[in-house]
Amino acid sequence: MSAAVQDVEAWSGKDRGDENFPVGSALISARLRPHMHAFYAFARNADDIADSPLLAADDKVARLDAMEDVLLGRRAGGSPSALLLRASLAETGVTADHAMELLVAFRRDATKLRYASWNELMDYCRYSAVPVGRHVLDLHGESRATWAPSDALCAALQVLNHLQDGSKDLAALDRCYLPADLLARHGAGVEDLRAPSASPGLRRVFDALLDECDTLNHSAGELPRRTRDRRLRLETGVIVGLSRRLAGRLRRGDPVARRVKLTRPDVVASLLGALRFLP
Repeated sequence: MSAAVQDVEAWSGKDRGDENFPVGSALISARLRPHMHAFYAFARNADDIADSPLLAADDKVARLDAMEDVLLGRRAGGSPSALLLRASLAETGVTADHAMELLVAFRRDATKLRYASWNELMDYCRYSAVPVGRHVLDLHGESRATWAPSDALCAALQVLNHLQDGSKDLAALDRCYLPADLLARHGAGVEDLRAPSASPGLRRVFDALLDECDTLNHSAGELPRRTRDRRLRLETGVIVGLSRRLAGRLRRGDPVARRVKLTRPDVVASLLGALRFLP
């Protein structure tokens, strides 16, 4: 893209309220909340670039490269969210590595439309979701012992989101995260996502992926127990509960026919369930 372009960001209008899980909610220390919001704004704007149906792939990559340059101080401006995050990282001492890893995933989104296997999908989640949890944990000064269950939780949430938005992603971007080998094994195809409702084969694919998410969510249950910060312990407990409840709703619902999403009772139940993690 031209160097004359002043702002590379292409915000979709989505914000923290559009997510399946709380982002820097009131459960988090007021001192750290602005820093969590700064990381979210960076991730949201980068994601919106990668998901724009109006930008060409090379333009997306160029914009994401510019965001990285601003984040690392190689470029003075052009990405307000990267500037904000750069200031946050300087104040908190948290590494820029997590934000840069997110950009790996978003560059991949700009050019990659299909995934061959569960392992390939998990490699994508390693960059698209895992860095979010690790950044939050580093911000709170948590130990590396929290990383494994956090990685599992973030990967589960990412796959659940793919199941929620599979039809929309295919229609808008011709992108499908459902593993090709799993589709073939169950007699389904990518085009099944364009139907009014899930075919029997596609339903089996969803259930197989939900089995994997159940395993990840089981591992994620260790996260609140290993988290030292009391407020973060409560927030992670809520998110684990939300992830499990969303998986259950996707078991019972048809995300091809309509978007399956969490409800207010799900949020309340997850909050109440998380109270057991408080001493």
